[in-house]
Amino acid sequence: MRPEDRDLAYLWDMREAAREVAEFVRGVTFEQYRSRKMVRRAVERQVEVIGEAASHVSESFQERHPEIPWKLIIGQRNVLAHDYGEILDERIYRVAVDRIPELERLLTPLIPRVDT
Repeated sequence: MRPEDRDLAYLWDMREAAREVAEFVRGVTFEQYRSRKMVRRAVERQVEVIGEAASHVSESFQERHPEIPWKLIIGQRNVLAHDYGEILDERIYRVAVDRIPELERLLTPLIPRVDT
């Protein structure tokens, strides 16, 4: 697989995970989010997937697209994967509600449309 194809596959994974996060928190208040363990864990997992995929996007692609906060995305993944005691529900909720829709908006034009 060519590096460009791998990048597109990772971008696809990022966008799909972002869409799931948006779906999980649609219409959910912070209080509801905090009280629903399954929703919190689902959001955390998809944010982790976004960061893992981002970490595999080639450096050259990342450099061509500085509008995407690659380091922040990857850093958040690292917190979720390794710093269990440091996961702040409010921060993850804010990421899910405020940042994820913007990330999806930035990723969509980078992924070629596939007509089926």
